[in-house]
Amino acid sequence: MNSSGDVSSISPRVAGYGLFILSLVYAFNFIDRQILVILQEPIKIEMGLSDAQLGLLSGFSFALVYITAGIPIAFWADRSNRRNIIAAALTLWSGMTALSGLAQNYTHLLLARIGVGIGEAGGSPPAHSMISDFYPPAKRGTALAIYSTGLHVGVLLGFLIGGLLSQAYGWRIAFMAVGLPGILLAALLVSTVREPPRGRWESPAAAAYKPGLNETLSLLSSYRSFWYLALGSGLTAFVSYGNGNFTPSFIVRSHGLEIGQVGIILAIFGGGGGMLGTFLGGYLADRLGVKDKRWYLWVPVIAGILSVPLGFPFLLADSTVVAIGFMFLVTIVLNTYLGPCLAISHALVTPAMRSLTSAVLFFVLNMIGLGLGPLTVGLLSDFYTNYFAKDGLRYAMLTVGLLGMPAMFFFFLAARNLPADLARSRKANCEG
Repeated sequence: MNSSGDVSSISPRVAGYGLFILSLVYAFNFIDRQILVILQEPIKIEMGLSDAQLGLLSGFSFALVYITAGIPIAFWADRSNRRNIIAAALTLWSGMTALSGLAQNYTHLLLARIGVGIGEAGGSPPAHSMISDFYPPAKRGTALAIYSTGLHVGVLLGFLIGGLLSQAYGWRIAFMAVGLPGILLAALLVSTVREPPRGRWESPAAAAYKPGLNETLSLLSSYRSFWYLALGSGLTAFVSYGNGNFTPSFIVRSHGLEIGQVGIILAIFGGGGGMLGTFLGGYLADRLGVKDKRWYLWVPVIAGILSVPLGFPFLLADSTVVAIGFMFLVTIVLNTYLGPCLAISHALVTPAMRSLTSAVLFFVLNMIGLGLGPLTVGLLSDFYTNYFAKDGLRYAMLTVGLLGMPAMFFFFLAARNLPADLARSRKANCEG
């Protein structure tokens, strides 16, 4: 523990408020990211786009700039004021979301989404680092899971607001309505949230240590558990982003609902299931991991095994009620991995490596998940439509669900390597 007195300088109330505002910022991150998903069908009709173009727009192009900008911004955040970086990033991505509503063609919309991706790259890694300084190691899984539920609050609000506004006023107004409030939130963040002392739960030597970029990447490369959990996270995200980004289109095409109805359903069952699963993942990992840290990775293994049989009725049932019920269950289990994986990743490194560690994890997660997931579903959907008509998307999503199954194997390998890596980390960080 840091002996400089920094541990007591942030009260639980201050830490809780900081976590709340950062979680709200993350919700805005995903409102602005996922608003495109619920608006895909009217945009596709107006601009005459293919599913592959939609997958490129909501997935690969966004992910490419997001992960490219994420690493240098995270390295900067490990040496600078993290709160201010998050506020600047929030201002940028919110403004670019509002500008998306002015797009006149596919190129305009693509450029606006690239701007959103650059802004959002500065959101999560600095926030993860702040939270790891707000809360001690034994509570980080839960705290990071609570933060990560902001993702699903954003999905919930994005689907709900986007669906209703699009049906009432058109997709352009929907973009503007969700983008502009983020600028006000950035001002609230700067004026009310404290930047916590970096490394307040670690030894003075660990807290003062400022490694270079190459040193951080070299250390991470030596931990097999980190790369296995990163691959497991990427393949899990491959399924959740790939199928999640096309779930509104799937329900419209295969179950015949209006976009406003779809927005309400996905807000409740998609967003709600995601929040429940994300919180449970972190909470269970913290509770079970008290005696054995491998539970932080066994929880995603068990959840992944459960997701496979639950996915078939979700995608193949003719009944809308049955499909939505199983979608809710699939969403819960597919979202248990993020909090535990972030907590274990931060346990492996020193405080001044945490933003960059999150960025590297998100690089793998988003390149495989967000970059390839929606694009793969879109390409398969266009191909399968030649044979299955409107059911082409259904079978494309089923295929992607099966392609993500090796995630469980990688989480299992990460768990096998974790004890040795944690022991090396404690020795290197002078924590025991």
